[in-house]
Amino acid sequence: MFQKKPKPEPGISTASLPDIIFMLLFFFMVTTVIKKTQGIPLITPAAYQTKKIESKRHLAYIWADDKGTITVDDKLVPVSNLSHISKIIRERLDEDNRLIVSLKIDKRAKMGFVTDIQEQLRDAYAVRVNYATRFKGGGG
Repeated sequence: MFQKKPKPEPGISTASLPDIIFMLLFFFMVTTVIKKTQGIPLITPAAYQTKKIESKRHLAYIWADDKGTITVDDKLVPVSNLSHISKIIRERLDEDNRLIVSLKIDKRAKMGFVTDIQEQLRDAYAVRVNYATRFKGGGG
């Protein structure tokens, strides 16, 4: 008597797998948006002479507007407790001793408010502080 040969189960073809992976990779490369630090909307003061920071790898951003809103690296800091600024910057300095603190402060902000932020940076032992401006051009 003749026996039936078992039918082989059809397998999943992997021949097109590299094409599918390539299309997925290409899709994610095209649609991915790299986050750029936005901060809060403000108008920075103008300067006749500026210097560009070469490496943004060792930067911490402090944004402050004329309404008293402060963010440190995109984290909102309550104005009632400015000591959070020194804590955050101190932690960042412990991680990276080459840290530069970049202050982006609205030109309409009160000087006492700016001084309070500077005192918090002094308490955190932040030595390298940068004041962000926009270039006005021309002679001074």
